[in-house]
Amino acid sequence: MTTPSARAQRRTATLLLAPFFILFAAVTLAPLVYAGWMSLFTTRTSGLGFGGTEEVFAGLDNYVRALADPAFRGGFLTIAAYVAIYIPVMIGGALVLALLLDSALAKARTFFQLALFLPHAVPGLIAALIWVYLYTPGLSPVIDFLGAGGLDIDFLSADNAVFSAANIAVWEWIGYNMVIFYAALKAVPTEALDAAKIDGAGQIRTALSIKVPMIRPAIALAVLFTVIGSVQLFTEPKVIYSASSSIGSSWTPNMFVQTAAFTHNDFGLAAAASLLIALFAALLSFLVTRFSRSRSKP
Repeated sequence: MTTPSARAQRRTATLLLAPFFILFAAVTLAPLVYAGWMSLFTTRTSGLGFGGTEEVFAGLDNYVRALADPAFRGGFLTIAAYVAIYIPVMIGGALVLALLLDSALAKARTFFQLALFLPHAVPGLIAALIWVYLYTPGLSPVIDFLGAGGLDIDFLSADNAVFSAANIAVWEWIGYNMVIFYAALKAVPTEALDAAKIDGAGQIRTALSIKVPMIRPAIALAVLFTVIGSVQLFTEPKVIYSASSSIGSSWTPNMFVQTAAFTHNDFGLAAAASLLIALFAALLSFLVTRFSRSRSKP
């Protein structure tokens, strides 16, 4: 039998959780349901192109069209190349910076934390515009400096666009993840560090054998969020595309969705592609989570 105090606790919990569930339903579930509904319809023109347009039921046709489109499939290859460059550099760099800050070698920790975190405070669009300026020949002092040294690099070309986009993202996010890793390092038990010191382990051995294994959950979480964010890559390549059309308007899956929706007005195809991207991100999240759990088992 439920006591009055238990019922009161349930009412309080319901009252406190209600705003979250209402917002979650409004900004997450409702758009997903609406996108699913839109993906089942397509717009067709009647009367040999001279009549009006009508929405007709298409079933799974939009999903088939998206999967059969080489531009959409090619966008995932771009994401794979981007992830292969971005994640090792960003996660590895953030981890190294956090270990340096946590070591006795690092002085003025607060200053370095702030300096390294500041790029993350810059909005993504502004950061992309800044870097595209630095990538543009005739405007960039970096290009002029490299040219004076005999290096002719086109950062906005199709061959270098993946590296350029990854560089922007690394600049934005390495400080953010460094702060997460540094906070995790501060929670490492001092007893384990003292035992390693007594055993004669140096700074590098202690970092690799004690610190890194103990903050593995934080690393796995950062990798998970980074993978999800990488699948949604849009801002950096979109700004690069605006400066140089060498990469195409459907270079990433999200760019494909935007082109389908706002250039070709094919909202059914855009909705289907969006849901396929969400499904792919969920699958990657599941795989990364399973892999991190298997690695954490003794």
